[in-house]
Amino acid sequence: MSSSFDSAPSTIASAAVPALPSGSVPAIAASGSQRVSERAVRTRRPRRLITPLDRYVASEFARIFFVTLLGFPLLVIVIDLVEKLRRYTADKLTIQDVALSYYYMLPETMFMVLPAATLFATVFSISTFTRYSEVTAAKASGISFYRFVAPVIFMSFVAMGLGLVVGEFAPPANAKREKILRKKTASPENERYNFSFSSTTGRNYRIYTLNVGAAYIDRVEIEERRTDKRPGLLIAADRGDWQTRRGWALHKGALHVVPTDTTDFVVAFDSIYDPRFTESAKELRASEKAPTEMTFGQLTQFIRALEASGADVAGLKVDRMLKLAIPVTCVIIALFGAPLATSSQRGGAAFGVAISLGTTIIFLILIQLTKAIGGNGVISPDLAAWLPNILVGIIALILLARVRT
Repeated sequence: MSSSFDSAPSTIASAAVPALPSGSVPAIAASGSQRVSERAVRTRRPRRLITPLDRYVASEFARIFFVTLLGFPLLVIVIDLVEKLRRYTADKLTIQDVALSYYYMLPETMFMVLPAATLFATVFSISTFTRYSEVTAAKASGISFYRFVAPVIFMSFVAMGLGLVVGEFAPPANAKREKILRKKTASPENERYNFSFSSTTGRNYRIYTLNVGAAYIDRVEIEERRTDKRPGLLIAADRGDWQTRRGWALHKGALHVVPTDTTDFVVAFDSIYDPRFTESAKELRASEKAPTEMTFGQLTQFIRALEASGADVAGLKVDRMLKLAIPVTCVIIALFGAPLATSSQRGGAAFGVAISLGTTIIFLILIQLTKAIGGNGVISPDLAAWLPNILVGIIALILLARVRT
């Protein structure tokens, strides 16, 4: 009884599992692994260089950046208008002249505001991401803080490029603005007293009296520094008259030719024409330009001419290098503000405003201090222009190294 009961399951088991054809099992196994590998290939997609998260972070930065970039200049214009309204009324400037002068003021104001706009956009965008735990969520998904703020750094480079472009458009606009304001404020005699003028050829002119209306000058000295190829030259005359065809006729003076340090040939004259003195009376009247009215190339040429005449150009060199240093500040200030903004979760918007305004004020003070130091020759003018960026850059690297990634 027991034996027949024990043998039944084996018979049923042997009948339930039929014999498989030869080679069928490897075929099934191969088919299964092929399906798995094809599924893995389909799910293994190449990583995108620009992700939706990058676009989101960059768009938030750009929104705050452009609002600040356009809002700050308007605020500056309103403050300047309130301050100078009485002066404009006294000078009898029309509404069109005032409006046009502020239109030409926009490029220079935007150029100076660019670092502050970059800082505000960096601090407010990243502090918002931190407050709503978006930075934490990105870290939890395997995205480091450095990768998360990469779009912000990229946008700061865009701001730097924008600054270099605007920096070249600002000087001509500043010159037009000054021309509009001088149109009403110029003296009716069109006279200028006791000034120096350096030409692009390396000559230095010292004129004691210039009358544009009568086209004459009183007491003029023309100096040309000695070089290896030509001797030094000094012309001193009591008076000069402008003639349209021949230029300036200099009267009653002396011509000094200085080939060496110990040799001086002097020739007295009653009247001579200087063919290299080609600037008219109107050009001499308008020759005095501020560094903000010259582009980087024009200011470089002007500095070389002043250096050839022996003038002190340290302050001008600082102003020239700032035309490059201020746009680069956009990148430095973004590196500084990004790790600092992560600590603003508790403070909120007020903390972000405090950080941005405080940093902007400190940075502007640093620029003024370094301009004074570089202009007085305490340190190199070029180093003085870059010193604020160097100091802020060092602090930015320390903050980036200490941030939790």
